[in-house]
Amino acid sequence: MRRLVSETTVRPRQLILPMFVAEGLSEPRPIESMPGVVQHTRDSLRKAATEAVAAGVGGLMLFGIPATRDATGSAATADDGILNVALRDLRAELGDDTVLMADTCLDEFTDHGHCGVLDADGGVDNDATLQRYAEMALAQARAGAHWLGPSGMMDGQVGVIRRALDDAGFTDTAILAYSAKYASAFYGPFREAVDSQLQGDRNTYQQDPANPREALHEIELDLAEGADAIMVKPALSYLDVIRAASEISSVPVAAYNISGEYAMIEGAAANGWVDRERTILEVLTSIRRAGADLVLTYWAAEAAGWLD
Repeated sequence: MRRLVSETTVRPRQLILPMFVAEGLSEPRPIESMPGVVQHTRDSLRKAATEAVAAGVGGLMLFGIPATRDATGSAATADDGILNVALRDLRAELGDDTVLMADTCLDEFTDHGHCGVLDADGGVDNDATLQRYAEMALAQARAGAHWLGPSGMMDGQVGVIRRALDDAGFTDTAILAYSAKYASAFYGPFREAVDSQLQGDRNTYQQDPANPREALHEIELDLAEGADAIMVKPALSYLDVIRAASEISSVPVAAYNISGEYAMIEGAAANGWVDRERTILEVLTSIRRAGADLVLTYWAAEAAGWLD
């Protein structure tokens, strides 16, 4: 009877698995602050991706960790850059069996760890960064990505990427816009996951956690520029923003159940303080209940097995 009248569902197709692939590894490298998550080799990535798709996940979001970095993140656009190589690997392996997504941002590739190109004063140069995003988007589309995820929070990023894709003939490549990405303390484990070089913070271009109306304004701008889906990140501390976004968005709303949220629950479960499976499913249900159509979560493949 409870199942019959349940108002909110979580299905495997609504879950997207973020995955990390690192250049130069001979075997997967565990991420200490994210138990159960690893930096993959190209081979282990293919295997894990195939297993996740077989479990029924709706998509894969890929992040690349290069061996070397520079000021402009040149490895992000190189044909032999780890992210582009891995995208080609997965597209060849999986074809159209899943939605292959790519993180379209420079922070993993720059030697300063910021999401864009820096100006002479050390600030992020929005317009110079947009040019790099357009180049990165084209490289990822050519490598086989179905969806691109511009996550740098630069003004105008969706419009610039959309024009670049359309002009190059990639009219069917979709954009998942990180429209409301907050300057959160919960990103800590992710910084380890991508070996971030960041010193300081990203407060000048990520959003103030106190501002929900600003998030809605950013969402409206991204929709006007052609976003095919929009993202709220993080998820658990911003369920109110997810709800508000779902009420105004004409496209699907995604939410990112991020590394710090993952690490807290894994830590509590390891200590026996919470029932792990029940807690994970309750968290995913809360994000869906708030209004998210899609949930990026490191539990995607495992949870898909429970839900199937």
